[in-house]
Amino acid sequence: MTQPASRPSDAPLAVVEADALAGRSLRYYDFVMAAFVAILLLSNVLGAGKVAVVTLPVVGAWPFGAGILFFPVSYVLGDVLTEVYGYARARRVIWAGFVATVFMAFMAWVVVALPPAPDWTNQTAYETVFGQVPRIVFASMCAFWAGEFVNSYVLARMKVWSGGRHLWMRTIGSTVAGQAVDSLIFYPLAFLGATGWTGRLVVTVLFTQWALKVAWEVLLTPVTYAVVDGLKRAEGVDVFDQRTDFSPFRARV
Repeated sequence: MTQPASRPSDAPLAVVEADALAGRSLRYYDFVMAAFVAILLLSNVLGAGKVAVVTLPVVGAWPFGAGILFFPVSYVLGDVLTEVYGYARARRVIWAGFVATVFMAFMAWVVVALPPAPDWTNQTAYETVFGQVPRIVFASMCAFWAGEFVNSYVLARMKVWSGGRHLWMRTIGSTVAGQAVDSLIFYPLAFLGATGWTGRLVVTVLFTQWALKVAWEVLLTPVTYAVVDGLKRAEGVDVFDQRTDFSPFRARV
């Protein structure tokens, strides 16, 4: 069977409304969705299980959750999804990530709760890594859901407002807003009033983590530009959300 001709890389993009993508074949949307969910789950499983430490000039030893190294990449992919495919399809991916996280937390709870074999001596270590405190899991899921939707909404609205110009301004601006909501929900909900966590410490960690995540977005801006440009040219469209229903609970794309 004859293969369809590939689209020239220098062909002009079709500027379309988001609802024009309904029924359209998208070459890489599924791959970006899979990458988003995979990074989200792995960051929660692997990153949350280890506290690392680096030595910084002036500051000295600085401990941090290892997940911060990779979790912000999910925000970059969220930016890519909204910028390339529009808010409605980004909304579907956010829900996929949320449901996957809920199932992961449930699966971890069940597996940890199963009685270990008498000759298996790793139960304590297993619980340390996978037996996450329910309060932290709940806070994490709430923060992710709200933060991702704010991130996607702000980017989509800024794209319409700016006429598609200044991608760097949209990605950084949406991350500032999205990560602020994420941090403002997660840290108080997870740690305020917990043993060893004073109100001042919660606020300090909140602002520190927010600043680091935004800094990651800034550093990854060239990567975001390259990925967005490549995907737009591969798909042949530039999507604007002018008539989109921005309700996070709407399933239709």
